Amino acid sequence: MDSPRAFDTVSIIFNPNSTGDAPKLAGELHEQLRELLSDKTEIRLQPTEHAGHAIDLAREAAAAGNALVVSVSGDGGYNEVVNGVMDSGNSDAVCAVLAAGNANDHSRVTGRKPLAEAISEGHVRRIDLLRISTGGNSTGRSEYAHSYIGFGLTPIMAIDLEKGSKGAIKEMFSVVRTFSKFKPFEIRQKNGVRRRFDSLVFANISQMAKYATLSEADDHPSDGKFEVITFPHMAKWRILLTALRATTKGLGDQPSMESYQFTTLKPIPYQIDGEVKSVAARTDIRIDSVPRALAILG
Repeated sequence: MDSPRAFDTVSIIFNPNSTGDAPKLAGELHEQLRELLSDKTEIRLQPTEHAGHAIDLAREAAAAGNALVVSVSGDGGYNEVVNGVMDSGNSDAVCAVLAAGNANDHSRVTGRKPLAEAISEGHVRRIDLLRISTGGNSTGRSEYAHSYIGFGLTPIMAIDLEKGSKGAIKEMFSVVRTFSKFKPFEIRQKNGVRRRFDSLVFANISQMAKYATLSEADDHPSDGKFEVITFPHMAKWRILLTALRATTKGLGDQPSMESYQFTTLKPIPYQIDGEVKSVAARTDIRIDSVPRALAILG
């Protein structure tokens, strides 16, 4: 852990049109920090104006000085802030998240104390990030994940939930409907072997989707590796049993890797920290652990 920091700027990024309580929480944090921090610290409330705007705001906020960039959001909003901070080129910029969304896996797993208290104390530590590179070296692009990248059942269900209405009962029916129609996907691994999966998840944290324990890994990701959780294609009743085990006993030890490469054979969606994206057929995919890439409050 680094020496305590006294930040020059604290930028609080939030979506003012959030269906949750992000605007309220952002305002409350702003007031708390005004009381706790020195007058020399500039505290900024920065509402987003459109999708992806958090990346630009975070990049600008982190570009210079001793900066702290706070995302008041769920995992998806925090993903944008993390990518903006990484784009800034300032490796000393610090990130934090104040949970304000449906998916708050990273905050729940890595958080140690109330955020305002952690900011005032200024203790900083570094964690690994996941990096997904798509399309190869010449035409490819890369982006970072703070928690997980998932292919297969996880993004398919997420897409269906987004199409449906909110609410526990309706969400349950959406999951059941999607699960009944779900088909496995096939990839070609680096060694040329083709494999069929129902789910393929690369995890930087040990828990996902509020209740599922993916692995027995340390809750504070800083070992230079990620866990690979695979569901090879199996009967649907076996998938249900495996999912039940994840929510009760956990899935146990999972293989850890520094890098994983494969090629898609058909177009396929994937989920990165709660946000659903997609890649085309015959796309080269590489997942890497980037050790100690991100400074966070600790």
